Amino acid sequence: MTGTLLLDPPAGTPYARVRFGLDDGTELLFCDPRRFGTGELARSSEELSAFFAARLGVEPLGEEFTAERLLELARGRRTPVKAFLLDQKSIAGVGNIYADEALFRARIHPLRRAGALNRAQLAALRDAVVGALGAGLDAGGATIDDFRHADGVMGAFQDEFLVHRRAGEPCPVCGTPVRKFVAAGRGTYACETCQKRPRRR
Repeated sequence: MTGTLLLDPPAGTPYARVRFGLDDGTELLFCDPRRFGTGELARSSEELSAFFAARLGVEPLGEEFTAERLLELARGRRTPVKAFLLDQKSIAGVGNIYADEALFRARIHPLRRAGALNRAQLAALRDAVVGALGAGLDAGGATIDDFRHADGVMGAFQDEFLVHRRAGEPCPVCGTPVRKFVAAGRGTYACETCQKRPRRR
């Protein structure tokens, strides 16, 4: 996501969302032009664990993120699979970019109902989520607007996108132009040849 933590920033630093005054008199500021971030103060590791447990689902890079677990989470869900992936209470840490990239890798259309996916599709989706996140980590994240590492270096995953932000460009698998549309309230990219659109009921 976007946002930056700044220690003792200059007065008037824009987009300040959270301020923490530290014991030594310095100030820690969280700035985010997109207003996604927030801040909470946990006074112990137990408070921190309880905070996350109430808000976050399974960690996609952890051992608990299996095809079987994904099947349990998706069972009965009528929501589109893109919205399912973005729901942090189901799966933690999958954002818009990684949802698009994972769905393309798994050959699943973003509008398909999560609960309608079969065991093989969910196994492919699990592997695709892990693969997309791993590729993003290896590339240092994606710099689209303002993301930077703490040392100011930009990420490079945006140079490796298969479909995200590639509307009108040829699909890297079949050559069909990548299409952009809205799913789960977010700009979404897919190849509708490789990722068959579900039929309307």
